[in-house]
Amino acid sequence: MDRLLEEKFFKLLMLLSLAIVVGSLFMVVTVIVWKGAPVMTISMLTQTSKGGYYLGGTEGGILNAIVGSLYLGFGSMFLALMISLPAALALQKDYIGRTKAAYYIRLSLDILWGIPSIVYGAFGFIVMLYFGVKASLLGGIIVLTLLQMPIMIRAMDEVIRLVPQELKEASYTLGATKLETTAAVVVRQALPGILTAVLLGFGRGIGDAASILLTVNYTDNLPGSLLDSAASLPLAVFFLLSMPSPEVQQRAYASALVLLIIVLALSITSRYLSRRFMKNIIR
Repeated sequence: MDRLLEEKFFKLLMLLSLAIVVGSLFMVVTVIVWKGAPVMTISMLTQTSKGGYYLGGTEGGILNAIVGSLYLGFGSMFLALMISLPAALALQKDYIGRTKAAYYIRLSLDILWGIPSIVYGAFGFIVMLYFGVKASLLGGIIVLTLLQMPIMIRAMDEVIRLVPQELKEASYTLGATKLETTAAVVVRQALPGILTAVLLGFGRGIGDAASILLTVNYTDNLPGSLLDSAASLPLAVFFLLSMPSPEVQQRAYASALVLLIIVLALSITSRYLSRRFMKNIIR
């Protein structure tokens, strides 16, 4: 009887936890849509801001912030992926092995994962000052890449470690090299998990404001090169919500709604691709 009550209690606790998570997500989405949808117009999406948008200007739209965020998010995601995937593969026992070096590298990545993003921003700002580089789109991409890499590497590392050893041994038996086995077997088997890791990194990168506060600056115009300043949706939300004007605050909710749509669209696309690639997974 006691065991039955205990089981019912923990089952209720799990259902309550699930309800809290789903309810929180529903409330966040509802508030953002309720506040942002009424001011979401064509001009809001197709016009750049005017008169110093971060300072509370009410003219123009948020096109410069949308384009800047997409450049920052996808640019840093691509760069982080190019570095993180080889690094995660190198941590496997086929290369570094179960050594102290691999252990300390994973420990360092876990520490870097937990460092607040403002620290990355301050570090990037100090380095840029040292080399005499002004705040720009390139600086923001590099800082966001540093922010995303620990997330991607550790997530990919854990997924790749789940690939059955038998598949690798079968590939070696057929005469494949380590590099060929890694590219044709390991990466293919871990591809759904790799996509999830990329999504985790992108979600943190495109939604982060602290790390780019000092490294990207701001402009009412669209960035023409990597050395130009850029606006971003997270910073637009941050600054506009601090303004006393209700009209300006509504624009902040519109920026938040666009940011939410971008993340949700990428999440849905990632889930779709993961399901397609799961057909090739050997269990």
